[in-house]
Amino acid sequence: MENKNLQILWEDNHLIVCEKPAGVLSQADGKDLPDMLTLLKAYVKDRYHKPGNVFIGLIHRLDLNVGGLMVFAKTSKAASRLSESIRGGEFAKRYYAVINGILPVGEQKRWNDRLEKDEETKTAFVAEKGRGKEASLSYTVLETISVEGTILSLVEIELHTGRFHQIRVQFSSRGFPLYGDQKYGKKLPKGQDHLGLYAYRLDFQHPVTKDPLSFTLMPKAGIFRQFPRFREEKK
Repeated sequence: MENKNLQILWEDNHLIVCEKPAGVLSQADGKDLPDMLTLLKAYVKDRYHKPGNVFIGLIHRLDLNVGGLMVFAKTSKAASRLSESIRGGEFAKRYYAVINGILPVGEQKRWNDRLEKDEETKTAFVAEKGRGKEASLSYTVLETISVEGTILSLVEIELHTGRFHQIRVQFSSRGFPLYGDQKYGKKLPKGQDHLGLYAYRLDFQHPVTKDPLSFTLMPKAGIFRQFPRFREEKK
């Protein structure tokens, strides 16, 4: 992936809001894969002919195999204020997830768990009472379809906390692993490695102007194409 292929929804002197495609890292971690920080630094350097190093602040992350919207800071002040808003619960993130199994269309629930992370296996799990960190999300079931004999449900999720692999663990622990989740569910056929999770909406306050900002981007790839609402959106 090259920086010229970035899909940028918003940019000013303080922020860049753009899509991170599935298969691209949020930041470099030693793997021989493209990452958003490097791509955005190259984009800013090329577009504005900036000499020397370019500052891009990482505010939050998406897993390698998760696509969706991310916001990056172009100044240290913006980075600090955005990070503070996330800690204060003033930064709203919504996702679409495709899960294996049937949930009643229209169902709305909130799940509260406590999660622990296994550093050795890089996985998370629901902790015993009194242990782990609070993990909370709300969801609404939007559609259920059958794909090659497999029943899949589309859910809209609002995160209330931001724990490691939180969505994946909270659904899989209840018997509804995300489509394509090879860590917490079942493996996909060879050649299919996308995960049914997409960060489609961000709502937050501009760190400098204090204006409310809201950004939405629908998924256009992977298993999401099987759902009528996304095929219609693509047209």
